Amino acid sequence: MGRPFGVPVYVAPSWFLVAALITWVFGNQLDRVLPELGAARYLVALFFAVAFYASVLVHELAHTIAALRFELPVRRIQLQFFGGVSEIEKEAETPGREFWLAFVGPLLSLVLAGVFYLAMQPVERGTVPGVLLAGLMISNLIVAIFNLLPGLPLDGGRMLRAVVWKITGKPMSGTVAAAWVGRALAVSVLIGLPLLTQSGALGTSAEDSVGMDTVTDALLAAILAAIIWTGAGNSLRMARLREHLPELRARTLTRRAVPVETHTPLSEALRRANDAGARALVVVDANGEPLSLVREAAIVGVPEHRRPWVAVSGLAQDLSDGMRVSAELAGLLDDEVLGGGGGAQDVEEVLAGELGG
Repeated sequence: MGRPFGVPVYVAPSWFLVAALITWVFGNQLDRVLPELGAARYLVALFFAVAFYASVLVHELAHTIAALRFELPVRRIQLQFFGGVSEIEKEAETPGREFWLAFVGPLLSLVLAGVFYLAMQPVERGTVPGVLLAGLMISNLIVAIFNLLPGLPLDGGRMLRAVVWKITGKPMSGTVAAAWVGRALAVSVLIGLPLLTQSGALGTSAEDSVGMDTVTDALLAAILAAIIWTGAGNSLRMARLREHLPELRARTLTRRAVPVETHTPLSEALRRANDAGARALVVVDANGEPLSLVREAAIVGVPEHRRPWVAVSGLAQDLSDGMRVSAELAGLLDDEVLGGGGGAQDVEEVLAGELGG
């Protein structure tokens, strides 16, 4: 949709489903407040849906600007089901930066809520502009409050992580605490949101909270709870992985490999590998420099009776610069180390063929 501050903005297909849902729900509410609009109320509701997600984009841009200010690369912003996400490629280096990186989003949502509230004051109540401004004010306030809840993957969870990180000096401790609070929050949303709606605590009467409304509330609570629970679990798993990465050396991940020349028959190459107890074949030139890596899937696809007549070079994948790492490399492998082009499978295959293992 554009590249503000050089960061691409995408709209996920799920956004259109949510926009349609908001249009339908808000349109039905407009029928009670402004019945004279007729079918045009759905056009007004659609405008509200777009304006609301424009506010969500501002929320995400706040995170993006803060990340760029802290020299953290941002891959993209994506508007999707139940909000948006800024894909920041690296973690903040200090708990203070982590706190502010998370806090600026809800802060901007609160500022937008205040702006819409001030804009409401000179506008007549019960008009289309008045209803739209009130809806945007309330929705941004809800976004801010919801994101401030202290559990991952919400912004409040990242703020809690920063606080615990600051107190303990351990990022992992902050992640564990915020992730478990996030899971507790997911259970609370699953149980509490339908109960609040049925009790009238959210501004609805008990008579309104039956039938289809009850099912909708329960479905909404289940979706929100699933998103929070899954996000908290993912954050916890990634943190545990990162905790062990500093102890990891590339050489310990390698498999023994046998160097073979370009025109070596596959049957002979496999015989050498079996004799050496190797699990990878690297095609080398006359000077012994690695050129390509024989793909295991390609070997399986060659019938045994044809293997003496098939050269290994026809089954190999060329080794590009992004697929080479030093066997002495230790710690976290990021995109800069991988040349920006290698995935996990590429790295594993290259390490497997590291010059004889």
